[in-house]
Amino acid sequence: MKIKKGDNVIVITGKDKGKKGKVVQVLPALNRAVVEGINISKIHEHARTKEGSGQIIERAMPINASNLMIVDPKANVRTRVGIKKIAGKNVRVTKKSGSELK
Repeated sequence: MKIKKGDNVIVITGKDKGKKGKVVQVLPALNRAVVEGINISKIHEHARTKEGSGQIIERAMPINASNLMIVDPKANVRTRVGIKKIAGKNVRVTKKSGSELK
């Protein structure tokens, strides 16, 4: 899985197609990622105490990694990711501009 925490991604298919966001969490065993502002679901929480009241909160749910693409930092368009060996270390680079991903 070439998507890492902190990457800027764009959704390429589904109900949130075209939206951009930052990866908050990666679940490699499930091939999914949580992106802020994408795939929002309403969760009903019950009251924690007898005096408190329940609430409905909105939470970003995991989305399949195949529905996401990295956004090129130079061109600001979606791109594929490659790996190059620079100074003996493997570095992720974008296919569009060849810029290095942090």
